[in-house]
Amino acid sequence: MARQNQTIAKMKSDYMDQYNAQKERHRRRRKRFIRRFSFCSLVIAITFFVLFSYHMKQRALYAEKKAEFEALSEQLVQLELKEKELLEEIDLLNDEEYILDIARSNYFLSKKGELIFQVHDDEHDRSY
Repeated sequence: MARQNQTIAKMKSDYMDQYNAQKERHRRRRKRFIRRFSFCSLVIAITFFVLFSYHMKQRALYAEKKAEFEALSEQLVQLELKEKELLEEIDLLNDEEYILDIARSNYFLSKKGELIFQVHDDEHDRSY
């Protein structure tokens, strides 16, 4: 069957006017719903993206701060050890006997009546 261009006359009645008005309202309502849904989806997607990027920045910052904390903790341990050694040295330097021992060994000072002999190490003095 060939399609023919037929003109159909529409009935003019209150029922048809109400029906067409109801269809038009339904079409507008559906169009508004789609716009609202699209807008809300867009807002949610943007919010999700912003929160996700913020979370990733915070994770990177946390990792950086944690590494810095560990490095500083190690440095603190080393400094505390050095402080302990220096305090021990201060205690030793307050002892007169220790100072005299250092003066004897480094500057070849002697006690009264003591003789100091300087002995050369044969291994280091030999030159072939």
